[in-house]
Amino acid sequence: MMVNTGPRNAASERLRKVFGSVLDATPLPPLYRVRQRWEPSPPLDIPALVDAQFDAVGLSRGLVPGMRVALTAGSRGIRDIVPILQASAAYLRRAGAVPFIVPAMGSHGGATAAGQVQLLRSLGITEAGVGCSIHATMEVVEVGRLADGLPVYVDRHAAEADGILVINRIKPHTSFHADIESGLAKMCAVGLGNREGAETVHGRGVAGLRSQLAPMARVVVERCKVLAGLAILEDAREATADLVALPPAEIGAAGEAALLARSRTMMARLPFDQLDVLVVDEMGKNISGTGMDTNVIGRLRIPGQAEPATPSISIVVVLDLSDASHGNGAGVGLADLIPARLARKIDFATTYISHLTAGIIGVQRGALPITLPTPRDTVAMALRVCGQPDLSAVRLSRIRNTLLLDEILVSPPLLPEVVANPRLEVAGTEVEGWELEMGAG
Repeated sequence: MMVNTGPRNAASERLRKVFGSVLDATPLPPLYRVRQRWEPSPPLDIPALVDAQFDAVGLSRGLVPGMRVALTAGSRGIRDIVPILQASAAYLRRAGAVPFIVPAMGSHGGATAAGQVQLLRSLGITEAGVGCSIHATMEVVEVGRLADGLPVYVDRHAAEADGILVINRIKPHTSFHADIESGLAKMCAVGLGNREGAETVHGRGVAGLRSQLAPMARVVVERCKVLAGLAILEDAREATADLVALPPAEIGAAGEAALLARSRTMMARLPFDQLDVLVVDEMGKNISGTGMDTNVIGRLRIPGQAEPATPSISIVVVLDLSDASHGNGAGVGLADLIPARLARKIDFATTYISHLTAGIIGVQRGALPITLPTPRDTVAMALRVCGQPDLSAVRLSRIRNTLLLDEILVSPPLLPEVVANPRLEVAGTEVEGWELEMGAG
């Protein structure tokens, strides 16, 4: 179900007739490369660290030969997820257990088992690569209810296993802030719940996520033989900074909350509190559950929820959808303007499944932004409508995506702030030909 909004269709032609001369005459600002200085994380021996962490929580004591253990694998682009899964599976095999992977990603992958396997494959997670089988299904088992009657669902394969090893990255959530956000508890309550579980928790909006995520995870931990959790912490460069195993009692509890607080201090952010225009080269589900990390762009777009105070960005432009998203344009409504080439890549059935499963949280985020014929038209229009009448004074920054912020491009009005910030350095003179890098459309 693809949209036909190419630069030659009627809508684009009409836009060109009305705005073409103005957009063509709008100069794009010169850009300068700027680097953010972050202390790099030391390289990790992932197999050795996985073994040490599992030993620290006594995982081997709960393993017996022949027991089947499900390992969770989500839909996010975690840099070292393949070697982490490999090491986890190897640890289990050495104890005589039989590991297998279950896709734990709610309704992602078009809410089909085949789609979720394909999504894992795009992340490099394959049976041959990880060293164990992948069992995918959208069937769930109700494993319990909260005191208010809210049902808790778990993937059938995981529920029928002799044990579950929960593996996920811990980081701030893109819809709310609390002691427990994205991480092991969310993997239990939402990821392992497949479409039914994701719909159940999202159906209560942000308040439901904030208050019910941890209690739902506790039900899963207590009813489904969760053996341990393995938390992945990443630094501002998206490199694995640490791996921490938690005993079951600390999932969705103080142990996980402490890791979230630690993760929050390491995440990458834009170095500016206010921008007139932010140009994002690509968005995608492999980058963030919302396509772009709302903590980076300073936007929630959830009815009833106040927007973050900073960063304040007048116009957000997104130029492309990552190939690894497989057409899932979730979060495209966080942008104001997009080019036709991005709109053409959106599989609206897959995208709407993600947003409608999220309930009120997803409605505005799934709306299609104003679509311009070409990337250059899109940036030029952003300059015209950003509220800054003097084009030479527009505060514009361009980033590759919301994960990779170590190098950014900035317009001249931002250079004084760059020079005054000890964590920033101008890495090069004016970038030439940045219009050509955007492509024709």
